[in-house]
Amino acid sequence: MINGGIIGTLLDCHGNWTAAIAIMEAQGLEEPPCTVTASYSVKLRRPTPKDCELVITSQVKELKDDRAEIELLLEANGKVCATGSGLFVAVKEGHPAYHRWN
Repeated sequence: MINGGIIGTLLDCHGNWTAAIAIMEAQGLEEPPCTVTASYSVKLRRPTPKDCELVITSQVKELKDDRAEIELLLEANGKVCATGSGLFVAVKEGHPAYHRWN
């Protein structure tokens, strides 16, 4: 089984990218903005097996100029294993996490 920390990391990462792409498209930007996680929560519904494909889907629930609320779903073998939600915020130059991966 996959532990809750790994599941949380997967959902956090997927939510962050969903928000970045949604903000980029809404603002007509050429590349996604640098986004950070303001808050997120995960509900573990059932054990998540490690020997099958995991499917993570997301949906934008609310979109503002610099932030997005995202709902997340993780499934394995057609069954919901975890759900989550988060608030992801675009940050500007000068923020400590601005383009931290460059």
